[in-house]
Order: sequence, then C-alpha cells, then structure tokens
Amino acid sequence: MKTIKKLLTLGLCGGLLISSVLTGCSNSKKVVIGSKDFSENIVLAEIMAQLIENDTTIQVERKLNMGGTFVNFEAIKNGGIDIYPEYTGTGLTAQLKMDVINDADQVYEIVKSEFDSQFGVTWLDPLGFNNTYAMGVTAEIAEKYNLEKNSDLIDVASELVFGAEHEFFDRQDGFEGFLEAYGIDSFKDVAKMNTALKYQAIGSGQMDVTDVFATDGQIVEYNLKILEDDLGFFPPYYAAPIIRNETLKKYPELIAVLNKLGGKISDEDMTALNYQVDVEKKSVEEVAKGFLESKGLVK
Repeated sequence: MKTIKKLLTLGLCGGLLISSVLTGCSNSKKVVIGSKDFSENIVLAEIMAQLIENDTTIQVERKLNMGGTFVNFEAIKNGGIDIYPEYTGTGLTAQLKMDVINDADQVYEIVKSEFDSQFGVTWLDPLGFNNTYAMGVTAEIAEKYNLEKNSDLIDVASELVFGAEHEFFDRQDGFEGFLEAYGIDSFKDVAKMNTALKYQAIGSGQMDVTDVFATDGQIVEYNLKILEDDLGFFPPYYAAPIIRNETLKKYPELIAVLNKLGGKISDEDMTALNYQVDVEKKSVEEVAKGFLESKGLVK
C-alpha cells in the first residue's frame, strides 16, 4: 500500500513538474512592445507586433499608448518594454541632448552608435518616412497673413495664438528653440494641451498656429497649410524600431524580421495610415494588418 501511495505521489509530482516546465516554455519566448501616445506611433508598434507574431513563435505583449517620449525611453532602458518605434531627431535632441543636425544619414549614425554604447539599445533599419516637425496654419490664416514659410511669422506672431502638445515645450527642438532660431519675440498667446486636442483647437479657430508632424492625417482633415522650415531648424525624424540589446541576444531573429519594414513606409503611406485611424476611425489592428498585407509581408 505504501508503495502504491509513493508511486501516486511521484506520478503527481512528475505531472506537476512536466506541466510547470511546459508552462514555462510556452511563456518563455515573449517580447513587450510599447508605443507613444499618438496614432502614428501606436500603428507602427502594432505593425511590428503583427509581423513578429506572423514570422516567429515569439509571443508579443502590447503596451501601447503608454505616454510621451520620456515614458517609453525610460521603459526600454529599465526593461519594462523591449521594443518601440522612435524617431532619429528625437533620439538626437531629446535623449542624447545634442544640437540639431540636418543631415539625415549623419543623425541616424549618431543615434545608432550612441544608443548602443550608452543605453544598450539597437536602432534597426529606418522605416522610410520622415515625420519631421513643421508649423501648420489654417488656409484662412495663411491667406490673411500671406504665410508661406516660418520666417513669415516673424512680423505677425504677436497677432497669432500658438498652441501645441506639452512635450513640444520641453524639447531643445521645440518651442523656445524655434523662437530663438527665427528671432520671434512672442505670440499673442500660447496654449499647452494634449496632443489629441490641438487639431480640434486649430480647426475650430481657438488658435492660429500649431506644430504638426509631417505625416499627420489631420493635416488633410483640417486642410492645414504647412510652412516651409526655411532656416532648417527642425532635424530629420526618420522612424525606426529600437530594441534592447539583451532582447536581441535572446532573439537575434528579430533583426531580420523587423528589418523587413526597412524603407517600406513612405511619407504618403504613413499619412494614409494615420488618416485611416484618426479620420476614418478604423481600428489600429485593422489598419496595421491591411498595410502588412498590401506590402506582401503577411498573408
């Protein structure tokens, strides 16, 4: 009887051990993808997540819409996330605290080298589009004040209300730097708001000038005039996946998988994806899947 009990106990323990091992194996291959709190970055993160799920056996945990640049950057440094989409200009000015450089290739090589050595983070291939900052005004304001380029704001800024998201006021390549570069004393008034509100505000006439990303879908929705950055203040902002070096040691196949996106997203592509989400109100998952299928990256 004792022998039977012992065998049953061993069998139970063995079953639990096997179950534990299998459970551990099933959960061991996982990466966490994060994103910032605006549609474009969320869509890019979802595209990356779906591509990894399609091409590998790695499970993907999504932490999308986390917050601004600082939140995502701290998370990837401390291991809270493994991957997120970043922009070269942001890496240069906001994270490395370097001065603006206008040569796109030079900026990429700098952030790639410095992120690797300082933070243990790898920049993969750029996705193709340049979502640089720009200044946008409504067609009515552009016509009224004859605005074509940023320097046209110098003489009329005191008559105009400027508004932007909070982060724009905290960046070297943001509000204060812009005023200094163009010799603008001040605007009539300045408003800080959440990213989601600024297009509604300029569209409804609550403000006259705002910062935009060149690929924002709302530029089309609100028929905004993009002013030429005639003094070249804003650096290039080429998007790319960035990933922890520790993660790449575990899953080196992610380099080849995510680099399939290299050069695949044009400015026009990204604007269209943003428009689908922000204006047509399609789901991020649907838009990401449609893009991957259109490029032949998934079936």
